Amino acid sequence: MAAYWFPETQESKATSFFKKIMCTVFCDCKGILLVDWMERGTTINATTYCEALKKLRRSIQNKRRGLLDSGIVFVHDNVRRHTARVTTTLLYSFRWEQFCRLPYSTDLAPSDFHLFSHLKKFLA
Repeated sequence: MAAYWFPETQESKATSFFKKIMCTVFCDCKGILLVDWMERGTTINATTYCEALKKLRRSIQNKRRGLLDSGIVFVHDNVRRHTARVTTTLLYSFRWEQFCRLPYSTDLAPSDFHLFSHLKKFLA
């Protein structure tokens, strides 16, 4: 999973400023499975993350038929919303094996590099 913020400009009479919109991208080795845009003003927490995971499960059912039966290894880092009880319970109910990366760092994870070409095409 990767989360990206895209500034959207809004102009008022006196000043210009940016508002951030959060986009969460879920992908596998074959490409992007789900692009989930959050509503403006919403913060991501365990509950909103679980809602995104439910959307991801539906997307997998539609785009990768049979994959849910063969088993899924879900890779994410160990930030609080990923390790919260509600999240781990949901992933357990999905029967997805969890593989946690190291804690978040400011460097881009090598696994995220391939997303930028897909993201550029999507935003175009």
